[in-house]
Amino acid sequence: MKLQLALDEMKMDAALEMMEKVKDYVDIIEIGTPFCLDAGNNAVETFKKAYPDKEILADCKIMDGGYLEAENAIKAGADYVTVCAAADVLTVKGAFRATQDYGKKLVVDMITIEDIPGKVAELEEIGVDVLAVHTGADAQAVGREPIQDLKVMTGSAKKAKIAVAGGISSKTIDKYAALKPEIIIVGSAIGNAEDPAAEAKAIKEAMM
Repeated sequence: MKLQLALDEMKMDAALEMMEKVKDYVDIIEIGTPFCLDAGNNAVETFKKAYPDKEILADCKIMDGGYLEAENAIKAGADYVTVCAAADVLTVKGAFRATQDYGKKLVVDMITIEDIPGKVAELEEIGVDVLAVHTGADAQAVGREPIQDLKVMTGSAKKAKIAVAGGISSKTIDKYAALKPEIIIVGSAIGNAEDPAAEAKAIKEAMM
């Protein structure tokens, strides 16, 4: 299992400082959607240069212009790019084609998808690399969590790798790790911790 750190609401200097604290425990650095919107692909490029040994994910959440937007992120240094499962299937296919052309990976964010088995079957037919269970921040605020969707996803997926995000912390990691997704995504639990390194270490150790 890989630990992905979502850098969402930080400015560049703070994000780089945070990463330096937790670099020993993080496998994938996510340039989160708010960070992407604020700093653009410059953030992707900056982190790839600073941490060439880490994988970089650009959480573009592409909804249109699949090939172009994925290609732009990849050229900046992204190893993974995200597209929304709710996007037109042609957009997903375009983004996937870009990742294939450049030898990178496409992550499909399943946020808001209700028919998970049906969508998984459609996406696996395309051949996408990773399917991400995602309970968004607004849904988390009213008490939702991704564990049930993860159970459905792991029971449905036959080929794609699985990632999961949505309020996961050292206090809840065990139930997610038990379902053995390939990637566990953590953001605020590490970013807002009094000791980010200790929180990241505890989560990483629980994944082993």
